[in-house]
Amino acid sequence: MDVVVLVKYVPDPTGTPKLGEDFLVVREGTDGTLDPGDEYAVEAGLRTVEAHGGEVTLVSMGPEVAMSAIRKGLSMGAHRGVLVTDPALRGADALATARVLAAAVSRRPFDVIFTGSESTDGYTGTVPMAVAGLLGIPALTFARKVEVGEGAVRIERQTDLGYDVIEAPIPALVSVTASAAEPRYATLKGIMAAKSKPVEQLSLADLGLDPATVAPTQRVLGITPAPSKGAGEIVQDGDGAVARIVDLLVEAKVI
Repeated sequence: MDVVVLVKYVPDPTGTPKLGEDFLVVREGTDGTLDPGDEYAVEAGLRTVEAHGGEVTLVSMGPEVAMSAIRKGLSMGAHRGVLVTDPALRGADALATARVLAAAVSRRPFDVIFTGSESTDGYTGTVPMAVAGLLGIPALTFARKVEVGEGAVRIERQTDLGYDVIEAPIPALVSVTASAAEPRYATLKGIMAAKSKPVEQLSLADLGLDPATVAPTQRVLGITPAPSKGAGEIVQDGDGAVARIVDLLVEAKVI
């Protein structure tokens, strides 16, 4: 079973991301890590190969510091990694990212692609479906449980009324939620072993992609801080209290 897991290097989710003069997230020279949501995808990939045999390949796109995210996934037990890094990719939007990841994945045969549901620095939640669309394979999204069988994959997707059961033939892409299996911790042995596992670093030229085809279609022109929230008004009990509350509700367009 050849399993691919798409992973992303993100700024420390517990901190506040820094923006450069171009209003893009500063990823180099700051604390970063493997996106916490992607750890569930790595776990799903590892459990699949433990049950059926095979290997897990991590695929990522980002600056060279993104290698640390791949190394963390390798320390959890993945077998090899691929990092696509190119100056032309700075500021890439969701579609450009999907095109690059799809090109990197399609270089070798695969059975299942696992991803997180959305990244903690972008939150578009569209990249997994875009990758599947570009590869022409089914996308089974927001899985809380995954079962990979002979020639097919089945998931449970949480809904307001319970859950849906969805099945598709492989190759297929599956995005998992935090309700999936709890990610394992990297052991000291795993951390040491990760240093010797193969990681391939590719550029756009290696993938046969023209920088123009992955140029962002949108950019941030400026940022204005959100206005600070003013102090609330305390309405004292009295003859005019009800009227004042009604006025406030009217101002807030509640009534």
